[in-house]
Amino acid sequence: MRPTYIKICGLSTAETVDAAIRAGVDAVGFVFAPGSPRLIDADTARTLAARVPAQVETVGVFRAQPVDEVLATASRAGLTTIQLHGGEDENSFERLRAEGFRTIRALDISTYLERPDASPADRLLIDAIEPGGGKRFDTGLLQARPPGGFWLLAGGLDPDNVAAAVRAARPSGVDVSSGVESSRGVKSVELIRAFVSAVRTA
Repeated sequence: MRPTYIKICGLSTAETVDAAIRAGVDAVGFVFAPGSPRLIDADTARTLAARVPAQVETVGVFRAQPVDEVLATASRAGLTTIQLHGGEDENSFERLRAEGFRTIRALDISTYLERPDASPADRLLIDAIEPGGGKRFDTGLLQARPPGGFWLLAGGLDPDNVAAAVRAARPSGVDVSSGVESSRGVKSVELIRAFVSAVRTA
């Protein structure tokens, strides 16, 4: 059985990137969505991504931004993967893949239930209504329409609840941001370690 994939999102310092890598994550995420308390610029992300070993994905998170801007930022930052939260169409994802990026299609739970037919070519991330807000959603909602293929569970996960969430929903992977923060936008090395440990023992 494949271990649960773990992505720590919203990283912005060398200390927390290094902690995530040492803990054994599969991906680190950098946020480029305007208005986010975790927003960083492409040059900072490039410096941080350079610390990440090749087997770990470096993910750029974008929301409702023009594809040209997404590509320019991700290329400048030297990322491997692009995650889109803006309801972009399949043509946008095809263009990103054509440029050599892996892709993640992020949908909030409400949107997913309305359109559970997201392209199987993309990995799917199912989030709470307010991404990054630290609020959970009822994973029982997925029982009637369980995701197919590779999918990530997000939304309100933390070291205390992630093991139960993994056992209940059985996602391919999990994504966390606010659940490993000591204050809004500030990641905690200790919480990152605790989160990864909890997932690995689930």
